[in-house]
Parts: sequence; structure tokens; C-alpha cells
Amino acid sequence: MSEALNILGLKKSFGPAEVIRGVDLTVARGEVHAVIGPNGAGKSTFFNLVSGAFAPSAGQVSLHGRRIDGLAPEKIQQRGLARSFQVSNVFGNLSVFENLRCACFKQSGAGYAFWRPAGSVKRANRRAEEVLEMIGLRALRDSPAGALPYASQRALEIGMTIAGDADVVLLDEPTAGMSNTETTQAVSLIRRIAEGRTLMIVEHDMGVVFELADRISVLVYGEIIATGTPDAIRNDPRVKEAYLGEEAA
Repeated sequence: MSEALNILGLKKSFGPAEVIRGVDLTVARGEVHAVIGPNGAGKSTFFNLVSGAFAPSAGQVSLHGRRIDGLAPEKIQQRGLARSFQVSNVFGNLSVFENLRCACFKQSGAGYAFWRPAGSVKRANRRAEEVLEMIGLRALRDSPAGALPYASQRALEIGMTIAGDADVVLLDEPTAGMSNTETTQAVSLIRRIAEGRTLMIVEHDMGVVFELADRISVLVYGEIIATGTPDAIRNDPRVKEAYLGEEAA
């Protein structure tokens, strides 16, 4: 299977503190790949490096065979990689539909100019309607995003992440703070958006990880200590000792 992401020797230091310490990781095209690890393991820093928010101290990141390390996040988005965040990042005063349309313009590189050609507006409207249906928020189309329940805001956030039709998507804690019912709905949504895409997920809920992931990588103190199928990770003694413990049972 061809590679979507290839990460070699990735490092990140902040002053004398080395947070990411030489990560090597390959994510296959079309797979759901989870990254797990204890608090302080470097998961958010790792996502920031892959998505362009941070420049690496060393190493490289390639997307579909083309290097993207050192590029600005918007340039990486235009090449087909988009990322959601732990904290909901919607425009509260705009409607659900307007948030999605803005995301379509942003990820296409069109910005927010008022003089856009009519054709680009029509394309953005069509795409926003498609994503609205996909994330199950059509009934809330014209509601202010800031008034949505938390789980619906998170669904909108995911919708905004995929609005530009990125084929590689990074989801950072997509079910954090959700009830069991909301988590079940979020897992269903993630399954839908995974169709035809490559997903890399940082997630603390091991039930979600084992249900969704094709493969799992375990990040501990800035290093990948194991990568494998959910069963292999569940039964890996190094992973149990470093992180999973009773959760692996």
C-alpha cells in the first residue's frame, strides 16, 4: 500500500528540552492511524510539526512523497493535509453553514475577499452543503455556531477541517469532553469521514482508539516505542508498562 505520510528522524527542541526525539513513522494511504501516549509524551507537539504549526529542529515530513516540513500550515492545507484542534475553533457569531463556507474559501487559498468570482462562491456553497449533510448538522444549518451544543461544535470543527477536501486529516482529541452517547455519535462521524481519506488521530479514550484504528503508534517521552495493530499494541508488554496498564485488559 502506498504511503500518505512518511516521517523520518523528526525532532523538536525548545531550548535545552528535546520534546520530540527522533520519530520515524509511516502512515499508509487510506488507514486510520492512532497516536497514543501519556500526558506530556509530546503528542500535540508532534501534530504541530506534521501540520506546520512548528518547524522541526531536525528530520523531515513527506506528504504523498513531497516534503512539507518547513512549509506554512496554509500551504500544507493546500497540498491536502488538514488538522483539527483540541479546543473548538469555530466562528461563534456565524451560522453553521457560514462557518463551513469560510473554511472552503480558506482551504482553497481564496481567503476572505469580498470580490470573489461568482463561480468560486457557487463551488464553496455546494461544498458547504455537502459537508453539512456529511456531519449531520443540516437541521442546524442557520443556527449560530456559538449556540451549538458542545458535541455539535466538535462535529462542525471536523466539518471545517475536511471542507477543503483534504485527503489526509489529523484529528486532535476528537471525543474529548463528550458523554458516552456523544462519543458514539462522534465515532460514527469519524468513520464516515475516513472513507476515501487517511486519518491520524490523537485520542485518550482507548475504547475509541481500539474501535477506530487500523494501526496504533505509542509515543512516550518524545519517542515511538511501538507501532502495530490494536491487538498487537494491547498485548505489547512495553506498552502496558509505559502507558496502557489496566486499560489494555
